Amino acid sequence: MSLADFFSPINLKSITPKKGYYTSQLGEKIEHYSVGFPDLEEKVDIAIIGVQEDRNSDSNEGSSTAPDIVREKLYVLHEGNYNTKIVDLGNIKQGASVTDTYIALKTVVEELLKKDILPVIIGGSQDLTYAQYLGYEKLEQRVDLVVIDSHFDLDENADSETIETTSTSYLNKIFLHQPNYLFNFSNLGFQTYFNSQESLRVMEKLYFDVHRLGELSGQVAVTEPIIRNANMISFDMSAIRSAEAMGNANATPNGFYAEEACQLCRYAGFNDKLTSIGFYEFNPVYDNNGQTAMLLAQMIWCFIDGFYNRKKDFPLNPKSQYLIYKTSLKHDDHELVFVKSKKSDRWWMQVPYPTGGSMNERFHLVPCRYEDYRTAVSGEMPDLWWRTYQKLV
Repeated sequence: MSLADFFSPINLKSITPKKGYYTSQLGEKIEHYSVGFPDLEEKVDIAIIGVQEDRNSDSNEGSSTAPDIVREKLYVLHEGNYNTKIVDLGNIKQGASVTDTYIALKTVVEELLKKDILPVIIGGSQDLTYAQYLGYEKLEQRVDLVVIDSHFDLDENADSETIETTSTSYLNKIFLHQPNYLFNFSNLGFQTYFNSQESLRVMEKLYFDVHRLGELSGQVAVTEPIIRNANMISFDMSAIRSAEAMGNANATPNGFYAEEACQLCRYAGFNDKLTSIGFYEFNPVYDNNGQTAMLLAQMIWCFIDGFYNRKKDFPLNPKSQYLIYKTSLKHDDHELVFVKSKKSDRWWMQVPYPTGGSMNERFHLVPCRYEDYRTAVSGEMPDLWWRTYQKLV
C-alpha cells in the first residue's frame, strides 16, 4: 500500500489568495498534494500532515476542519533565509472508525520516520497524540514525550480494561501501552486548578517532569533543555491564553502568551533529537477573524525556522567541539560530569547507568541548563540528575 492511499488532496483553489502567491511565500515553496502525490524518494526534510478527526474530542467538535484553515495562513508566510525542502501530503480523512484514523496516522508517521522525514501534524483532537506515539513502536528506540498543555490528559477512574482513547485520557493509553517504550514524559504549562492532586502524585511517583505555568511565565527559556530532550511533541492550543488564541472550545483566560508559544516551537525546531511534532485542538468554529489560525501558522513557521537553524551538535561528536566539566558533591565521592557545546553553548549532564551500561554506553546524556552546573559546583545534587537516575534504575 502506498502512503498516497491514506490521503486526500488539498483543494488549493479554496485557500489560495486571489492574486496568487509571491515566489518567496511558502505556498510557492512547499510541494503540496493538490494533483500529484509528492515524491518522497527525493530529498525531503519535513512533511505536513492534516488529520480531519475529532470524534473523540472532549467538547471541541469542529477541530477536524482545522488543517485547511491553517494552511491558508501558513502558505502566505514568507520563507526564511534558507532553502526549505517541505512537502504537504494533504489530509488524512476520518476512517470508518476512530481506530481506522489512528492506524492511518500511525502508519504514515512510522513510514516518514523510516525515511528520515519529520512529520508536522495538524489536527484534529489531541487524542491523535496516541497514534503519533504508536508510529515509534517498531523503531526499537525509547521515546521522550513532551506535551504542552494546561491539563494532564489522564482518566484517574479508568482501569486498563475500560480506558477509552479521548482527548482527555490518551495519556492512559500511552503510559500503559505494551511494549513500553516511553522513557520520559514532560508536561509544560499545566495549571494546578485543572489537575487533581492524585494526578500530580502519579507524575511524581513515575519521576516525570511537570512544570506549572507559573514556573515558566516570563522565563520561557527554562523550557529549552526540556524540549531539547524530546523525540516527539504534542501541543494543545488550549495551553495558550484565550485572549490570544480563542479558537478552542476549552480556551481559558490563563496560558502561554503568543510569543511564548512561538518561542517554544522554535526551541522544538532547534532540537536535533526531535523527529515529530503535532498541533492539536485548534477549532475554527470559535476563531475570531482567523487570529488563532494565523498564530498556529506562525508557530509552525517558527518551528521550521528552528529546524533549518539546527546546530547539529547532538550526538556529541566530534569530541573536539565540546568542553568537559567535572564537579564533586559535598558529602559524596561521586563525580558529576557536564558537557558544553562550543558551537551552541548548550549543556548536557552525564547520568551513569546503575548497572554500568554496555561497553559502548555507560551513561545517559540529559540536556540541562547552566544553572544545573552551578548547583553541582556548589556541592548540591541537581534534581534533574536524581530524577533521571531513578528512571534508569
